[in-house]
Amino acid sequence: MIDDELEEARSLRAAVEALPFPANLGAFIDELADEMGDAVAANFFDGGETITYREMAARTRSLAAGLAGLGIAFGDRVGVMLPNIGAFPLTWLALARLGAIMVPINVRYTPREIAYVLDDSGARMLVTEAALLDEVRDAPELAGFAALANPVVLGASRSGHSWTALAQTDAAGFRPAREPALDDLINIQYTSGTTGFPKGCMLSHRYWLTLSRVAAMRANGVVSNVLAAQPFYYMDPQWLLLMAMRLRGTLFVAAKASGTHFLDWIRKYRIEYCIFPQIVLKQPPRPDDATLPLKVASVFGLRKNMHAELEARFDVIARESFGMTEVGSALYTPYGATSMVGSGTCGIPSPFREATIRDEDGNEVPAGEIGELWIRGPGILQGYWNKPEANRDSFREGGWFRTGDLFRKDERGFHYIVGRIKDMIRRSGENIAAREVEAVMLGWPDVLEAAAIGVPDVDRGQEVKACLVLKPGVDAKAFDVAGFLTHCTAHLAPFKVPRFVELRASLPKTPSEKVAKHVLVAEREDLRQGAYDRLSGSWLPL
Repeated sequence: MIDDELEEARSLRAAVEALPFPANLGAFIDELADEMGDAVAANFFDGGETITYREMAARTRSLAAGLAGLGIAFGDRVGVMLPNIGAFPLTWLALARLGAIMVPINVRYTPREIAYVLDDSGARMLVTEAALLDEVRDAPELAGFAALANPVVLGASRSGHSWTALAQTDAAGFRPAREPALDDLINIQYTSGTTGFPKGCMLSHRYWLTLSRVAAMRANGVVSNVLAAQPFYYMDPQWLLLMAMRLRGTLFVAAKASGTHFLDWIRKYRIEYCIFPQIVLKQPPRPDDATLPLKVASVFGLRKNMHAELEARFDVIARESFGMTEVGSALYTPYGATSMVGSGTCGIPSPFREATIRDEDGNEVPAGEIGELWIRGPGILQGYWNKPEANRDSFREGGWFRTGDLFRKDERGFHYIVGRIKDMIRRSGENIAAREVEAVMLGWPDVLEAAAIGVPDVDRGQEVKACLVLKPGVDAKAFDVAGFLTHCTAHLAPFKVPRFVELRASLPKTPSEKVAKHVLVAEREDLRQGAYDRLSGSWLPL
């Protein structure tokens, strides 16, 4: 039976890889519009907005013509800072038709963070909402940026071009000056990396078409209604939309994440596939849990002892996998691999992907031993935008990409994540680069040295902790912790702001004088002890 699980997966992989690709994302949308017509492709239910397959094709073509009229052309970078509304995917797919490149921007970013993304990407235009633009347009950090000189704005604004008017452009006979190919870029998707500040992953049409095909395969042909409860400026709703369309179904999009309403959404909108948040399992069981319409759920980092509980409680097939912005889907646990429930595995290599586990010298390690997971295959990122050093660190001969994550593999070929090489904190699904947080903390005048570490948290995975050494002459008892946190809040997105603050005489160091964070983490069993808790507003006892 166990061998049958793998044989079935191998057969499915071969079938998925044998399918031809459309020419680009625009062709993919047009083919589905011809087939599906007035069926609903996306339902932004909080705002009462729906987009049919036919409208998806027509409106993205009109918007592409409108943007082309403003001079947006092949290879141009365009910042898109929008909430979860239909304008986001319509703008993304309109840019795809032009061969232009979307640069998604988190709507919670501070002006400093927005300036970094605009500057690093070289975005020549910004597409945003009027209210969001009003919040940041006069910030000194954004002065002089070309992207804000004549933005494309949704809603009433005192300057810029109307998104609504552009989306109504007559596109009869419109053709882009250069038709994009599969390996042309469509996203510079920023993600926190091993070296600190966000890096832009260069993602192609092939990347998204591959990822959506693999995601649809994981649904095993039993799914039509898909839920996206994450922001569209992250990669998940983007591939979820393409997955739902590939399944000839509908993506239901929440305005924002909510653990409280999550199961209600599944019931109300007859959701059959979702990324299932672990925190929802903490809600009290209901008599109708096992009658939910949910058929397949993706889980990430689910505790092994919760896996069988989730499947039994909601009568759902839950499968763990491993992916990242850089490579899309890297590993997946097959739908039929019932023997692996509760094992903690992330699965076997996804279609179009090869995986190997290597030691520090780049040698492949035997089954059972721990090493770094390397991934390769068509359609992974083409590199980090404008980051040659990061590219040298991340890529190896033969097209291998170093994930920075530690894994082991069993004799059957199933992979298990062990930990991260990366100096990263992961809070509620957000990747937070410690170096970026530390750079802000060091901007507070009383701080001499700073280290950001992750504190385990049962609900959010990790919380950010600031370990600070104060400058000589600064009295720890008089340290303005509230002012320090206000400073962090002004320069960091809310999810990056430290929850815990610890004042220390020194930070442990390695022989090369780098902060030995492994020593910090191992100093005490409960890393909250002796720290200030921002949420409670008090110092916790040692």
